[in-house]
Amino acid sequence: MTSEASEEPSDKELLARHVAGDPDAFGEIVRRHRDRLWAVALRTLGDREEAADAVQDALVSAFRAAHTFRGQSAVTTWLHRITVNACLDRARKAASRRTSPVDDTERLEQLLEPHESAEAPAERQDLHRELFAALAKLPADQRAALVLVDMQGYPVAEAARVLDVPTGTVKSRCARGRARLLPLLTHLRGDTGDNGGLDRGRNRTPGTSVPPASGPRDAGPSDPAAVKGGGGRT
Repeated sequence: MTSEASEEPSDKELLARHVAGDPDAFGEIVRRHRDRLWAVALRTLGDREEAADAVQDALVSAFRAAHTFRGQSAVTTWLHRITVNACLDRARKAASRRTSPVDDTERLEQLLEPHESAEAPAERQDLHRELFAALAKLPADQRAALVLVDMQGYPVAEAARVLDVPTGTVKSRCARGRARLLPLLTHLRGDTGDNGGLDRGRNRTPGTSVPPASGPRDAGPSDPAAVKGGGGRT
C-alpha cells in the first residue's frame, strides 16, 4: 500500500466529493467534527435537547449548502459558523416564547458531563454550576463569543470567522460579557491556588476570562436522541 493510498482526504476534498455526489463523504466530515460542534452547542444553549437539535439543524444546513462553500476558510470554521447560527436562532426563539422562569437546576446538571459530575471534587462542581448559571444570564451573542474564546480556546480571529463578524465585535462582545460576569464570578478567584482556572486562557488578559470547562469537553450526549460520534477540529 502506498503512503498516498493510506492518507486520509482533507475536509475540503471530502466536501468536494460530497458536492460531486459521493454518498459517504459528508458522513466522514460529520464523524470528524460533530463532537466539537456538540460541545459548542451545549455550552451555548445550556440544554442537551436544544443542543442536539441545533447540531442536527446545522448539519442538515451544511449538507444542503455544501455547494456554496468557496474554500476561503477551513471547513471546520464553516461548520462552526453554521452551528453557532443555529444555536443563536434557537436561543432567540426560546427567549421570545419564554413566559416563566427557567428551571436552572435541571439545566445546569445537564451541562456537567455525567462522569465528571460523579468524580470531580465538590469545589469544581460548584464552580461549573455557578459559571453556567452566570452564562445563562448573558445575551446569546455575548454567550457565544465567550464560549468560543474563553471556554473552547479559540483565538479571537478564528472566533470572528466562526461568528462571521469583525474581530472587534468579538472583542467587544467578550468584554461586555466578562463585565457582566465579573460580579458573579469574582468570589471564585481566591478559592484555589491557581485562581480556579480564571487566568489560564490563551487569548485573554489575566484575570478577565471565563474559567475554561475542564474534563472531557468534547464528549457528546449520552441519550440516543442526540448527536454522537468522534472527531474534532483539524
